[in-house]
Amino acid sequence: MSAAANLEDVPSMDLMTELLRRMRCESKPDKRLILVGPPGSGKDSFGIKAKEAMEKGELVSDDLVVGIIDDALKKPSCQKGFILDGFPRTVVQAQKLDDMLDKRGVKVDKVLNFAIDDAILEERITGRWIHPSSGRTYHTKFAPPKVAGVDDVTGEPLIQRKDDTAAVLKSRLEAFHKQTEPVIDYYNKKGIVANLPAEKPPQEVTTEVKKTLS
Repeated sequence: MSAAANLEDVPSMDLMTELLRRMRCESKPDKRLILVGPPGSGKDSFGIKAKEAMEKGELVSDDLVVGIIDDALKKPSCQKGFILDGFPRTVVQAQKLDDMLDKRGVKVDKVLNFAIDDAILEERITGRWIHPSSGRTYHTKFAPPKVAGVDDVTGEPLIQRKDDTAAVLKSRLEAFHKQTEPVIDYYNKKGIVANLPAEKPPQEVTTEVKKTLS
């Protein structure tokens, strides 16, 4: 999903679908987690309302977005906990989420902040290339093709996804720093943020996550 200066810029159905896709309920661990970091995370009444708003060309409110989560939390699998990936994106959303959870007598237990320098992100993302028909991926630095710009197997040209360009990444990072970094500060004041070194190899980051949640 490309950067949006405001939540209202995202089409209602896209927002609802993405939110529910990113929300995972945990039936075993009694934890309520939020994953946050830069780009590089309805048949119910709220889904119907979001669809109606979309069809009317109306804006989707923060209350409606939190309402979608509230409705999802009624599932038995969500009673023991949940993971929210990439939400809340603003302090207002975080406050509304906290209010909703407070009414249920629960709270966010931990916010995992996948911290990484913008320059490293740019190198990671803008170097990615893909062979569209097979899905094979390459990276100009970390996994280059045998011949620059073409697929190893077919010799067909590689493409770069539109979200992987430097210009799009710059826009997305600006939105992240403006909107979402204050969310990290908000939860920092509650003492529940764990900063994870996202520039490290995946195995090391996984170890850090397990250590944080143990």
